[in-house]
Amino acid sequence: MIALKPINLSTPKTDITERLTSAEMAKLWATYMGNSMARCILSYYLQHVEDEDIKILVENAYNLSVDFMKTTEEIFKKENFPIPRGFSEEDDVNPGASRLFEDQFYVHYLKYTAKAGMSIYNVGYPLVFRKDVKDFFRYCLESTMDLMDQIKAILMHKGFIIKPPLIPIPDKVEFIHKDFLNGFFGHVRPLHALEITHFYDNIENNVTSKALIMAFAQVAKDEQVRQLFERGRDLTQTNLERYMQKLHDENLPSPSLLDHLVTNSTFSPFSDKIMLFHKADMFSMKLRAFGNSVAVNGRHDVGLVYTKSFAKISLFCEEAAKLMIENGWMEQPPYAAER
Repeated sequence: MIALKPINLSTPKTDITERLTSAEMAKLWATYMGNSMARCILSYYLQHVEDEDIKILVENAYNLSVDFMKTTEEIFKKENFPIPRGFSEEDDVNPGASRLFEDQFYVHYLKYTAKAGMSIYNVGYPLVFRKDVKDFFRYCLESTMDLMDQIKAILMHKGFIIKPPLIPIPDKVEFIHKDFLNGFFGHVRPLHALEITHFYDNIENNVTSKALIMAFAQVAKDEQVRQLFERGRDLTQTNLERYMQKLHDENLPSPSLLDHLVTNSTFSPFSDKIMLFHKADMFSMKLRAFGNSVAVNGRHDVGLVYTKSFAKISLFCEEAAKLMIENGWMEQPPYAAER
């Protein structure tokens, strides 16, 4: 590996005395809200985890969330920026609630949420310039990558997951022919590696998402919230069947469902507020994943699968947002001056 040649330049425009830009405010706010939620969820997981390796993993994730929140608060306080309300272990967690998930689920959950965190930090890093914010997001990204390595080590060591499908190494370099885009008529080529990768990723995300929303529907107190969770559960199942079928049509394996890792408890460990925020956030992550999937897709039938999913997931996110607003649960992010 090569080392980059140094460029010795400096500018006062990146100094910590500079005002926060809109991008810096936005990503710091999102980081605080996401980790405020994660701290609460993980504090409950720690009450019931028995496997020692998984317990250490959950503790590491919990400590990172607390650390990220603390640094974000420090930056906000320097700028007299109001600290978001977020979520609290006192108001949004019932530590006395019985076990809702088996230990194995916690590892899959952490992989999904670590992906979400890396998305915030990865997108944010190129957009932030102030030194303290830039250093913070680099730290967040590197720490979450270290956590992801621990997650994958446990998943593989304990046999909780299959790796993405194996496909043949190409014999030679080839160029695309005119039937590359076919998906419904004529000669339909096999899925290429990028399409397979994103189906695998979407399935992996959705089996975790389905198990979580199934559990939330099981324990939600508010009837409207419960019904929305049930619709989200059924929607996720339909999408999973479509994605899995595309891999199975190519005789390729796909990740398995995790529904069996949810217990039959109906006593909620979380407030409806935090559960609804969590699922709205997870479903919005799916929209971003669809964008990445469509960007590398070439077959018309695959594009249609993602288009259908996008429309229905967007509707779920809108309904969740309306319900949060009706209940006074949605905090407003920083916004431009109204001229």
